[in-house]
Amino acid sequence: MSAAPRRRWRRWLVDALLVVAVVAGVGWWQTRNVPAGAAPDFETLFADGQPSSLAHWRAAQGERAVLLYFWASWCPLCRSVEGSVDALQADWPVLTVAMQSGDAAAVAAVMAERGLAWTAALDADGAIAARYGLRGVPAFVIVDAGGRIRFAEVGYTTAAGLRARLWWANTF
Repeated sequence: MSAAPRRRWRRWLVDALLVVAVVAGVGWWQTRNVPAGAAPDFETLFADGQPSSLAHWRAAQGERAVLLYFWASWCPLCRSVEGSVDALQADWPVLTVAMQSGDAAAVAAVMAERGLAWTAALDADGAIAARYGLRGVPAFVIVDAGGRIRFAEVGYTTAAGLRARLWWANTF
């Protein structure tokens, strides 16, 4: 291989590493305020109009890691991960938190329109998301069986990535 193709490959590798570093840095920055340790409990209405809490919902799931998915009806990126969340809830407990998306009737209407059969907690004013240090949606928080936050991510992610993190939180 001559010097020109080697330089081109080296330049491509440097550019790729720079992109990875920027993406990792942005991910860290977006989750920097997520509390370590115990997941903050919250009490709220669910989209079916019933009051409940995270502790009550988690107790009904048994001793498993759970996913908290923060989303909003007005968020276009949230729509792109709906399929991943749907697929994930077949195997793992998923509690979605509808942030700043209206009252129970409005959230239920959005979910019915989109064909979503999620358990959804209401966060009308963003207070629940704020307790988790989240400032944007979509956001994903994985809580292990002991109630500790193990992973948090803001922005697009894949079902495979979420499954791997849930498995890790459930196993280790």
